[in-house]
Amino acid sequence: MDLSTILSPEAVKVISAASSKKRLLQDFGDLAATAYGLDSSRVVEALQEREGLGPTGVGKGLALPHARLPGLQGVSGAFILLEKPLDFNSVDRQPVDLAFALFAPHDAGVEHLKALAHVSRTLREQSICTKLRANPEASTLYAILTEADSVQAA
Repeated sequence: MDLSTILSPEAVKVISAASSKKRLLQDFGDLAATAYGLDSSRVVEALQEREGLGPTGVGKGLALPHARLPGLQGVSGAFILLEKPLDFNSVDRQPVDLAFALFAPHDAGVEHLKALAHVSRTLREQSICTKLRANPEASTLYAILTEADSVQAA
């Protein structure tokens, strides 16, 4: 699985600051609506519901919010770089500045888990995170994320 198959260039954004975790999830809803034609409010509701089960801040400044949504044909994603880190109730209590959200169909069990694992592996590479944090331009972020697959495969 390549990130280029689940991440659209239109689903990558740089935000100077989000006022709260809820605001960041709303930003993901807006991105999903713009990039994939999803209903923004349904996306936000599903992400908030998943966050209610436990925070998706995985540590080291990373968050991986994810949700299952009816009507999707496959897994898709969105990425946000926050120029000002945000408290996300992460496991290491560090603020989040890199967030990758995944949206999956209700019945995408294995596909959803494989995508989540792939995104997690990619963003656990310190060199990739360093590049992402140093390049606050959406097109560059997309290139870094999608090129990471070819580097990892080599």
